[in-house]
Amino acid sequence: MTTRFRRHLALTGAALAFVMAGHAGDTRLIAAEPGPASWIDDLTPVTGADWTYESAEHLLDRAGFSGSPEDIQTLANMSPEEAVRSLVYYEKIPNDRLPAFEHSGFWDPTLTHFPPSRPAATELAMRNGESMGIRVKPEGVNRHMQPISDRFFYWLRATQLETRRVGYWWAERMLDTDQPLEEKMALFWHGHFATAQNKVRDYRKMIGQIELFERHATGNFGELAIAVAQDPAMLYYLDAGVNVKGAANENFAREVMELFTMGVGNYTEKDVREGARAFTGWNFENLDFVVNTVHHDDDPKTFLGRTGNFDGVDVLKIILEQPVTAEYIGSKIYRFFVRDEVSPALSAKLGAVLRDNDYELRPLLATIFLSRDFYSEASHASHIKGPVEHVVTMLKQLGAADVPGVPDFNRTTIALGQHLLNPPSVAGWAQGRSWITPALLQERGNVAFDYLFPNVIDFNDPNFLPRSGDGVVGERLRRGLDFSAAIALVDDPDDNPNMMTAFDMANQERDELFNTRVSGYQAWAHAMRKLIPTPRGAARVDVASLVLASGATTTTEAVDALLERFLRLPVSADMRNALIEMLGDELGTTDLARAQTYLEDPLRMVTHLIMSTPEYQIN
Repeated sequence: MTTRFRRHLALTGAALAFVMAGHAGDTRLIAAEPGPASWIDDLTPVTGADWTYESAEHLLDRAGFSGSPEDIQTLANMSPEEAVRSLVYYEKIPNDRLPAFEHSGFWDPTLTHFPPSRPAATELAMRNGESMGIRVKPEGVNRHMQPISDRFFYWLRATQLETRRVGYWWAERMLDTDQPLEEKMALFWHGHFATAQNKVRDYRKMIGQIELFERHATGNFGELAIAVAQDPAMLYYLDAGVNVKGAANENFAREVMELFTMGVGNYTEKDVREGARAFTGWNFENLDFVVNTVHHDDDPKTFLGRTGNFDGVDVLKIILEQPVTAEYIGSKIYRFFVRDEVSPALSAKLGAVLRDNDYELRPLLATIFLSRDFYSEASHASHIKGPVEHVVTMLKQLGAADVPGVPDFNRTTIALGQHLLNPPSVAGWAQGRSWITPALLQERGNVAFDYLFPNVIDFNDPNFLPRSGDGVVGERLRRGLDFSAAIALVDDPDDNPNMMTAFDMANQERDELFNTRVSGYQAWAHAMRKLIPTPRGAARVDVASLVLASGATTTTEAVDALLERFLRLPVSADMRNALIEMLGDELGTTDLARAQTYLEDPLRMVTHLIMSTPEYQIN
């Protein structure tokens, strides 16, 4: 590590410690103050007299993923109504340049009825002589069930690898879209109607759900709720296959009220049981919703005080009739876009807007984004960016042309606490303050460093075999050892298969139908042969060009330009002065023109320091 990078990292730690100690800034770099305290909870629209560059910046930060000064100025040149409408009513804005997902070709029709477990897969093969399109070896052949085990693990590994690519594809859409609110709302619905690839085990269903969220992003909530209830990913995730007449499974019925529409305390256990009966028989075939009428309970049900021969659609419509549903959804949307605290009075107002517009979401969103409350001091710089939003916003503000392969996007957001397409539970992510701890704040600084100063080691594809378990087996097989030697003493620290005696090897082979370690390796190897690789390049950004384009000519102006571009809160005078001093020391001059040929790295160091501050984590 060079001396200047040691100094850079030391200043990072000092700056973080200084800011986290609570030292307030007395150098304000934001020209306009937020709206007064009297605006809190006031849904009255702001006027043209209230509209500033900072107002437009606040709007784009929240309704999208931030943007360049030029993007913000475009909104600032509009009236408030025009600016909000351009983001909320985006349907006429062309967005066709966003490519569809390119499949690697893992799936084929033999996987349509993929077994729920490895034992189910091998038991099916033992009964029928075939499973997932693969025949077993003849009886008496050593490990005659090995091809079945290999096939089962192949799809698990393949869909896992492809889901990583889906994460990149979706992040790229967030970065490149000309309809940012569509993707921001799709991300919100992904956390609200949470399903996880780790259980669904079919990346195609996850793509279908993303497209569903985009299609209904700002449409009608009632239509979205029905579409989600009939979505194959949700049906699998909440166990629709075992929700049948006479043995109703309550998973979906409970979650649809507790998490998706009404909230805890607004229904009874009887409502859960009766609602579950209404959804019996709802299932899917491959990627299509189906109703298995033989499994549907068509007897009368009493649900939320209503009695009738209800099915799932009827139940959802009854839920929408409850005033608490509109308030619950309106408040959750508000917390995602504005701030965590929602007073009962404001919740009632938001619910009324949603209810009065028959659950159309655009009028609610327009009301929120135009309201005095949205621009009030309570709402200003109060939103902690979630990991996916944080990384996409960072790339957007840096002017990145695409989501780079180095560092790996999926690993980055997982380290920050959000695994896209794999929320931790049906409740989604906790949001808000849960995104920030001292350790996660430090990790966010590390992430910024990795994008600005990529690690050369990461230019290798991260989809590698582990250095233990399947990886050890795979390396032995690749060297030509037979199965017995390959799986022998996998955990032995000396890694020496020759320590196996002839008796041990014969004993290990005896009566073994398959070996899952071998299957794990074969699965990775076969999937990697088909996988379309993720390009492993660094972020294509030019920080020097951003600074010079701002009109900065001195180190002081350069630091101020970066602070204004990236932060929504002022830093302390001491922090600002330390950044200016550091940049001057690195350049050897305060004149940017004199240092123009070697500006980039010092400016990246300053940018990293800014992105490591607590102030950068909020907007």
